[in-house]
Amino acid sequence: MARRLATSLFAALALLVCAGAASASARVLIVTQRHVSYTHYTSIQAAVNAAHPGDWIVIAPGVYAGPVVIRTPRLHVRGMNRNKVIVDGRHHVGNGITVFSSGVWVENLTVRNFDRRTREDAADGNEIWWEGAGADGSRIGIHGWWGQYLTAYDTGLLGGYGEYTSHAVDGFFKHIYASGMNDSGVYVGGCRDCQALVQDALMERNALGWSSTNAGGHLIVEDSIFRDNSIGVGPDSEPDDDLPPPQDGACNSASNRAELPTFTSTQIDRCTIFRDNVIEDNGNISTPANSDILNAPWGVGVILGGDYADLIENNTIRDNPTFGVLVLERPDPFPPTSKTVYFQSQGNEVSGNQIVDNATQPGTFDIGLEGGAFGTQNSVDNCFSDNVFGTSSPPSIEGTWGCQNASTPNGGLALFNEILTLIGQSGARHQRPQPAPAPQPTMPRPCRGVPRNALCP
Repeated sequence: MARRLATSLFAALALLVCAGAASASARVLIVTQRHVSYTHYTSIQAAVNAAHPGDWIVIAPGVYAGPVVIRTPRLHVRGMNRNKVIVDGRHHVGNGITVFSSGVWVENLTVRNFDRRTREDAADGNEIWWEGAGADGSRIGIHGWWGQYLTAYDTGLLGGYGEYTSHAVDGFFKHIYASGMNDSGVYVGGCRDCQALVQDALMERNALGWSSTNAGGHLIVEDSIFRDNSIGVGPDSEPDDDLPPPQDGACNSASNRAELPTFTSTQIDRCTIFRDNVIEDNGNISTPANSDILNAPWGVGVILGGDYADLIENNTIRDNPTFGVLVLERPDPFPPTSKTVYFQSQGNEVSGNQIVDNATQPGTFDIGLEGGAFGTQNSVDNCFSDNVFGTSSPPSIEGTWGCQNASTPNGGLALFNEILTLIGQSGARHQRPQPAPAPQPTMPRPCRGVPRNALCP
């Protein structure tokens, strides 16, 4: 009940913000490429530059060359048709729509083919990005972000992220799609307590369907599909990206200041929740990939690498060729150096899932738990219960590692060599451009809530 209430609160907050944005004082700025008699702008950026806080920007169907940079707070940017309002990068280096301010909505449009300069150029190639990191790379710079009915894709090899937020809290992604990304389709990062909801996402043909670095606390990912990616779902901890580490899904994560936290029991409150999702057929190693993906095991439905206190609940996880769920420690950088941080996976719960028909590759399992390969024995208090599954390593994982136990031991080393084998296979992939997607469901009533204007009379 508490989890469903949290989702309802996200929705109520969004409606309140929407109502405020559509107040009587809000102006409507129209973007169209047609020759019309009413006042309008022919580029989205020109309308953004002219807008005041609280204004609406409504966009008629057309292909608009990007990029778009938004620094004005509380704007509401909405396309009139998700599949026909297209922000096009034309495979030039840069980002599509980048938001640097709080309270901005982006809705009902497509952004495509904004590329990185190189495979590793994280500063570019982001199709839709709320960027709150600021100069020091660790503060929360955006409070309030909302994206829905969004499509992001890249038909080359250098698209980075589809829908992306970093150092931003209090927001949601709903009804979103991404494909062809060499990192992940949808990403949330750099928030100790994200206060975020992701709902009805379709992520396919990306290196990663979902990723989230150092993102935790109140974060719900639900009712979504992750399929035909190299890896389906992969939250993680990292020492040098989207600071501060680690990924911590505990409900009190906002007060955590330890890079390597400790949970002494399986009986903890978890608020980073992946639930009611379909995670299937994630063995596509023809996708574009950056070096992080090339150094990760392929073919996994859900991989928790150096994660703390996450809940994986009531998902269907099937037909992934290596592991359905793999929980493992994450030394970063790897191979280890004097600067390596040895993130453990600790305090996670995997319960009530259908984890079936995975593990067609030799040495793999529906459920896998690894830990202790680097002289540490702290991948403890992970637990598994009420799952439907076939095979596991360690065997009979819901016994010794069942959630009925107050504590559980380290996962052991049995899978270590197999994980290294999968990393080698991932690095040997033959990358290919992915196709453009089919049309996605557009917003049913795009004029709803918008002050009267020429496009919404």
